[in-house]
Amino acid sequence: MTPQEMESRIVRYGDLQPCKTAFIDAHTPGSDQKENFTIIGGGVSESPDQHVHISIPHGFNIGAAGQPPKCRNSLHDHRTAEAFFVLSGRWRFFWGRWGNAGEVVLEQGDIFNIPTGIFRGFENIGTDYGMIMAILGGDDAGGGVMWAPQVIEDAADHGLVLGEDGKLYDSKKQQRLPEGVKPMPLMSAEELAKRPEPTTAQVLPNHVARYWDMVALADRKPCKVIGETGLLRDKPGFEVDFITRASASDSRHSHTVPSVLMPVKGHWRVTWDGGAAVLAPGDTMSVPENLAHSAVPSMTGEAALYHVVATGDPAGLTWKG
Repeated sequence: MTPQEMESRIVRYGDLQPCKTAFIDAHTPGSDQKENFTIIGGGVSESPDQHVHISIPHGFNIGAAGQPPKCRNSLHDHRTAEAFFVLSGRWRFFWGRWGNAGEVVLEQGDIFNIPTGIFRGFENIGTDYGMIMAILGGDDAGGGVMWAPQVIEDAADHGLVLGEDGKLYDSKKQQRLPEGVKPMPLMSAEELAKRPEPTTAQVLPNHVARYWDMVALADRKPCKVIGETGLLRDKPGFEVDFITRASASDSRHSHTVPSVLMPVKGHWRVTWDGGAAVLAPGDTMSVPENLAHSAVPSMTGEAALYHVVATGDPAGLTWKG
C-alpha cells in the first residue's frame, strides 16, 4: 500500500468537516453552537448535511463533538455502546431522565464507556473550544438516537421537528414533514419509568478510566481499556487499547478486520510495508485488514494512543457494569 493510498484512510484533525445541524437540539439555546463530526461510518446524525469522511464498514463508528465553552449536548440515548475520550478541554458528563442522576468531569485522555439504557448529555466546562472523540457500536450505530421528551419539545419551540423516519425538518426553512411521515413519538411515561437512574458511585468504577491511571498501567504492555478483560469490562462489538511510549512496539502486527489508531498525546509514526505516516492528536487512521504495521512515537516527550478494533460480538447493550 502506497503512502498516497493510505492517506485516503487518514482523517486529519485540521481537515475535519463539521455539521452544525446534525441533531434535533441544533437550534436550542445552549446547544446551538455544537459541531458534530462523522469520521468513520455514518454515525447517528439526523441531518442530510452531515459529511462522512470514511464510509468503509468497521463494525463500529468513530465520530467527534466539538463545542465552545458552556455549550451543551442534550440528553439522549443509543441502542448500542457509546464511548467518549477527551481530546481537548474539560467536560462534564451527566445522566438520568432529567440529567441529575449523576455526573463526572473528564479531562484530556480520560475515557467514559457510557452505560446503554440511560439518557446522557455533556457540556464543555473549560475556557476554550474542546473536542471529544466518540466510538459507537455497530456499523449503523444502533439506527439512531433516542431523545429525552423535553429535548424534542424544546426543539419544536425553536422550529425543529424530528420525523419518524429519523430525519430533521426545519420549519424556519419552510420544511414540512413529508406526507405519511409522522413526528417521532415521545417516550411514554411507562417506557421512561423502566429506565435505570444509576448513581455516580455505581457508574464511575465500571465505566470511567482516567488518563494517568492508564499511563501507569501501560508501562509494560498496552492497557486493555474496553473489552471482556478490560479495565471497563464490556463486549460492545469492539475493544479499545491504550498504548504509551513504554508499551509501544516496532514489531509489526495485523488484524483480520480494519483497526483504528487515534493519538491523544504526542506524534506517532505508523509504518507498513510500502510506507509510513505520522499521526498527531486528533488524527484518525483506519488501518486496512491484514496489513502488518507498527506504531511508535516519532518524537520525544509524552505520547499516548487509543487503538480500536472490532471483535465480532453483537453491538448491543452494555454487558458488564
